Amino acid sequence: MTSTLRTVAEAMVAPGRGILAADESSGTANARFSKLGIPQTAELRRQYRELLFTSADLGRWISGAILYDETLRQADTQGTPLADVLKAAGILAGIKVDTGTLPLELGDGIEKVTAGLDGLAQRVSEYVGLGATFAKWRAVIAIGDGIPSARCLHVNAHALARYAAICQAGGLVPIVEPEILMDGDQADHDIDVAFAVQERVLTEVFSELAHAGVAFEGMVLKPSMVVPGQKSSRAATSREIAEATVTNLLRRVPAAVAGIAFLSGGQGDIEATVNLNEINRVAKERGAPWPLTFSFGRALQAPAIAAWLGNGANVRAAQGQLLHRAQMNGMAALGEYTEQAEGQRALVPA
Repeated sequence: MTSTLRTVAEAMVAPGRGILAADESSGTANARFSKLGIPQTAELRRQYRELLFTSADLGRWISGAILYDETLRQADTQGTPLADVLKAAGILAGIKVDTGTLPLELGDGIEKVTAGLDGLAQRVSEYVGLGATFAKWRAVIAIGDGIPSARCLHVNAHALARYAAICQAGGLVPIVEPEILMDGDQADHDIDVAFAVQERVLTEVFSELAHAGVAFEGMVLKPSMVVPGQKSSRAATSREIAEATVTNLLRRVPAAVAGIAFLSGGQGDIEATVNLNEINRVAKERGAPWPLTFSFGRALQAPAIAAWLGNGANVRAAQGQLLHRAQMNGMAALGEYTEQAEGQRALVPA
């Protein structure tokens, strides 16, 4: 089992490829549709996911796609399950298994804990039968006055470890995602504060993973980049972000971990790509032991959904937008992204 998990985990972070996060809940997908004037129906959500997954040559830059429960159960217009559509494109199917966040008990109302452990083993078994090979669980950590609290970090790290152990026991590679929010009511922290919180988060998470017996070789870490809060008065350069991020990872992440796939976490599309590229350049300079790639949602999808707008006549244009962003981030995962490449959309089929 460990050998199989390791093989899948390594495929998820293969050189020049990353993960498409398409696991928005129905409510989140509907909210995005609403902002663009797209009708909020299950059929249009299915058509949109089919648009994404059938983009020509997507597998050149995308190794896996994280799905929502609804999506894993859907099929394309020919009746082929979307998990099989991905498989045919050389893309692994993954599944979001947490059930969202709740206020931390006896907390301040700001800090959250992620739910979904109840019945998880049974859901994992079902998802494996539906074609999933990996899973994702997201914890959210806010920064502000007096937070994150030690209790919040412990509760979320413990849940991440329980989830990861249940997934590995059931045959799914776990993506462990402790997201440090860069936005929110406060979010005026600078990069130094973000660095210190990231150290605390990673220390707690890997301590709990070890206690739970999780095989690091059969998991992928999905962390935030170390970035200032969106309301910070002190900006940070890409080099500063890269140095802080790589330093933290080298200090706190075991070398045995199969790979690291960053979330974009509210960064702009190109901003996230530029920062990923610089992180890989610094990582190479410092001999980091893991592949460092991407697991982006909005930073990959935003241009595509804006081009589509729910109109079948716009499918090819939308796919071209997705492919371009996938290619740019694939280059960034190798430290080979350039502004010149960003402008050469002819490299991707329209």
